Amino acid sequence: MEEEVKTASATLKYARISPRKVKIVADLIRGKDVDEALSIVKFTPKASSTIIEKLLKSAIANAENNHDMKHNNLYISEIYANQGPTLKRIRPAAKGSAVRIRKRTSHITIVLSEKEN
Repeated sequence: MEEEVKTASATLKYARISPRKVKIVADLIRGKDVDEALSIVKFTPKASSTIIEKLLKSAIANAENNHDMKHNNLYISEIYANQGPTLKRIRPAAKGSAVRIRKRTSHITIVLSEKEN
């Protein structure tokens, strides 16, 4: 019988940043060890890196406190950013017309797993 792999996750909903921008940083850290991912995110000059750093620290805390997982064995098994609801705003344009501005939001999820030794 196969042993179940422990997972811990953290989700941020309605983040006021487009998922396209989040995915750039998410692709950098997918599959990496937790400590390595934290250092990558810390030195990545993107707007989403601070959001992902905070969410990653939350996922680590969930893993250690709620699921009794060891910090040394943790790695990012899944990270994804899905599109949330779009805030629609209107901006005046030429000849009395209006242009729609779409302020996009995203739902970001990080899932951590434990390595087998």
